[in-house]
Parts: sequence; structure tokens; C-alpha cells
Amino acid sequence: MLQQQRYILEHNIVKLSLKHFSDNNPANDMKTEHSQIQEQRRKFLKGFSLALGTTALGVPLFSLSSCQSSNTAGEQTATSDQEQTTGQNRKMGIALVGLGQYSANQLAPALQETENCYLAGIVTGTPTKVDEWKTKYNIPDKNVYNYENFDSIADNPDIDIVYVVLPNSMHAEYTIRAARAKKHVICEKPMATSVEDAQRMLDACRENGVGLAIGYRLHYEPFNKRVMELGQEQVFGKVVSIQGGNSQDLTSGNPNIWRLKKDLSGGGPLMDMGIYVVQGACYTVGKAPVAVTAQFGEVTSPTYFYEVEQSVNWALEFEDGLIAEGTTSYAEENDFLKGKAENGWWTLEPAYGYDGKEGETSEGKMNLPNIYEQVQQMDGQAQSFRNNEPSIVPGEMGLRDMRILMAIYESARNGGKRVTI
Repeated sequence: MLQQQRYILEHNIVKLSLKHFSDNNPANDMKTEHSQIQEQRRKFLKGFSLALGTTALGVPLFSLSSCQSSNTAGEQTATSDQEQTTGQNRKMGIALVGLGQYSANQLAPALQETENCYLAGIVTGTPTKVDEWKTKYNIPDKNVYNYENFDSIADNPDIDIVYVVLPNSMHAEYTIRAARAKKHVICEKPMATSVEDAQRMLDACRENGVGLAIGYRLHYEPFNKRVMELGQEQVFGKVVSIQGGNSQDLTSGNPNIWRLKKDLSGGGPLMDMGIYVVQGACYTVGKAPVAVTAQFGEVTSPTYFYEVEQSVNWALEFEDGLIAEGTTSYAEENDFLKGKAENGWWTLEPAYGYDGKEGETSEGKMNLPNIYEQVQQMDGQAQSFRNNEPSIVPGEMGLRDMRILMAIYESARNGGKRVTI
């Protein structure tokens, strides 16, 4: 009964909410993300999602593979409302590195609701932001850093975790510096802009004895976790096809945003939005692909896409012959993940945004709640770090995904040549 009440209330709120299409997406930079509707939603979620936990979904999702690593008990979100400050239940302090739209509008507000971690510090290259953040989040002077004195964070016991929320090309540098400062790291997706940098990041964290997790929030989200169960547990039999798309039209905005500059982004929509589609294919079956073929789409807006691709389509090949088709573009809109099995099918649409997800199977509608995903994500990651347990979204997964993305680019540059992964 409680689960049904939760779903009905959340569903009514979400109908009024804004729908987002990707983490850190440039269009969100021009939107006000904290409407009264969003605040209503967050208050609702705080009262319900933490109390019920993911076990309220009625399915054994913690046994599923997140593409290459198993869910662990250490990643379950705490349900106690009482703040614990000592021992194994101590809240871990997070420092956000980069105070752009995603930090300001998603992560920092989420950290006001987390049970296992809190916003302890900030790192910014924009001095004018400091006073506002200090006042709004009660951050002391000693926990404020810039990019020049960042390494001194090693001497600050308030900071346990560094969350890197910078342009893609800066992920490697600040992950490695944080690891050398003996801080655990959460790195936003994509992990890096090259396989080599991703490997250096992983090596640095291993060498310094700290954890590394990637900001893959959908592994904590009920609709996508249901897809994991449907595919990996073969609820409708063996999966026979997967299709996914995640696109956003940027062609009416500023053509000089960093995501359209290859030296900062590492690529176009594939790095930003297509990575969700790649992830979706992997976690549907709990496996990584063995090969890929891909093609770039036509460039119809050269004013925007003279450094990065406008669109790209691909087909991931798995070892059992399964083909997962994907598409991503910065010149159109779509957001879906579909699977077909021997005896049934499922669809998420929208599938990847912050909220407003809807799902259906051949047996009917998915009666699942939309949750505050970043709360669940950071609580799970903090608990895994605190307990010295593997993350369900580890650096190894980020490295694997970089190999897949680079293989897609290689195939597309070579006219659709099959590239093994």
C-alpha cells in the first residue's frame, strides 16, 4: 500500500516537473532549474524514497550486474533520519570541483538531502561565486579552494571525497590530483577524453589506495534497474534486440559552448549523451560488447559542428550475436531505451533524464517512482567508499566505456568498418 501511495503521489508531481535530457547539458545552462515544482518534488522524495529504499520496488535488483560488477550491500542507501557523525556511520564530506550548472542545480541541492555524505567544500576558478556558496551552504573559509591551491586539500580532514564536475578534458588532471591527495573520487561522465587518460586515472587511484566511481546515476534509478532485471534475469526469455537514442537539439543556442569544442569535450553528442545509450545496452544484458560498426550523420548545421560530430549511429555486437543499435545527435530530440526478448518487450521513454521517466512492458505499465537520483547515487557511492567496498559504477566501468566510445569513433571515421573492442 505504501509503495502504491508513493507512486501515485510522485507520478502526479512529476507530471508537472521539467524534463531534462542529460547531465551538464548546455541547454540547462539557460534554464532555471529550481522552480517551486522541483522543490515540491524534492520534499516529497526526501520523505518517501529514503524511508522506503530501493527494496520497495518489490524486485531483487541488488543481485544484478551493472555491466561488469555486482551490486553490493554497501551501495544501499541508509534509511535512518538520524545523522551519524562517528565510526562507520559518519557522514563523508564531499568537495565539488567546478561550480557550473550541474553542481549548482543538481548536486549541491541533493547534498542537502543525502544520508551518507554532505557538502563540505568547493573548488572554483571563479572568485565571485565563493561568497554565495559559502553563505548558502554554510561552507567555512578553510574548505574553499581554487585550482592553484587545490593540492592542499590533502591536509583537510573535512574532505573525504572529491567530485569532479569539470569539462571532460579536465577530468583526468583533477582525478589524479585528488587521488594523490588521498581523497576518494567521483568523476562525472564521460570518465575522460581518451582510453589512455582513463587508465592513468584508474592507476592513480589504485596506487594511492582511494576509490574511484563514475557519476552514472541511472544505476540507482528504479526504471533502469527494472530494465537490468528484465534483461539480465531473462524475465521474458533471451534478449534478441536493443535500441536506444539520446539526443538534444542545440542548434538554436550559442555555438561557442564548451561541449562543441573538441579540446574541452573530446567529442560531440556521443561523449555527452550517447554514452547513456551505450550504458543502457550494457546494463540491459550485464555484458560488454565485443565489436562495433558506426556511421557519422550528415552535418546540416556547420556553424555548430565544425569541430565535433553533429550525430552518430552505431551497432554494438555482443558475443552471443545480439545487436544493440544506438543513436545520438545535437540536432534533434529523442530519449528512449527499448528491448525485445523471445517472449516480451519493454520500453523506457523518457529513459535518461533527471526525472519524468515512464516505462512499459508487454505486460503493462511500469508502476515505479521517479526518485531524486543524485541523492541515491552519492549516498551509495559514499557508503561504498566508507565501507571500503566496490562501487557498482567503478572506474573500471568508466574505462570500459571509453574503449567503446573510442571504437565507435574509429569505426565512423573509417566508413563503418567493424572494430573489435
